[in-house]
Amino acid sequence: MKPGPSSNHVPLRIERSMLFVPATNFRVIEKAAISAADAVCIDLEDAVAIDDKVGNRANVARALNEIDFGSRLRMFRINGLDSQYAYRDLIEVVEAAGANLDLVMVPKVNSSEDVTFVDKLLSQVEAHRGLNRRIGIEAQIETAAGFLAIREIAQSSRRLEALIFGPGDYAASMQMPSEGIGEWAGYDEIYPGHRWHAVMHAIVAGARANGLRCMDGPLADYKDSAALERSCQISRSLGFDGKQCIHPTSCRS
Repeated sequence: MKPGPSSNHVPLRIERSMLFVPATNFRVIEKAAISAADAVCIDLEDAVAIDDKVGNRANVARALNEIDFGSRLRMFRINGLDSQYAYRDLIEVVEAAGANLDLVMVPKVNSSEDVTFVDKLLSQVEAHRGLNRRIGIEAQIETAAGFLAIREIAQSSRRLEALIFGPGDYAASMQMPSEGIGEWAGYDEIYPGHRWHAVMHAIVAGARANGLRCMDGPLADYKDSAALERSCQISRSLGFDGKQCIHPTSCRS
């Protein structure tokens, strides 16, 4: 497979840990900005209740404009493209704070068309606001359709910088029983090997073939240090560049 259009266009960024923070809590975002994480992702999707999604776009923009994130990558996660919120998430946040934004995370990417849609909308907003720096995209692979389309997704856009595994929603999409996001115990002993190998290996291959970064999803039980260490070691052994985190403690593992 020849390298896709993303090759040689991805900025050389270090992303060993990405800390999720809810868009609803400005103080928590401030704390994340001085954490040990390489990247901070302000979340408008899973971390925000439906009734709060619209109002908290302004909180994302405020955080990006007012908080000093130092050398950390600054990003936010929009809602799914199958929702009524995604396009306004992009327009309102990027118009207000695009100059201070490095990346947009797109959840539940099912096809290359999902990435190109976000790419085109970002291009229009950047042109409208006169932004002279290109905002990157990180695509979450967390559905059966996304798994089957990894090759095409990885070649979809020069804005695309990373592929990310989302174990929680992927388990739901595949109708696989799960004890928690990123959990291995129990079912690990039933299945010979580990259940996420195929999709994780495909994500790494798609990233490497196209010059992208690849990130593993978080472990929900971050207080279990042994499980967290094992999860990180498995990700590293498969070739992932880093891991998503839902608590600052996870960023130091």
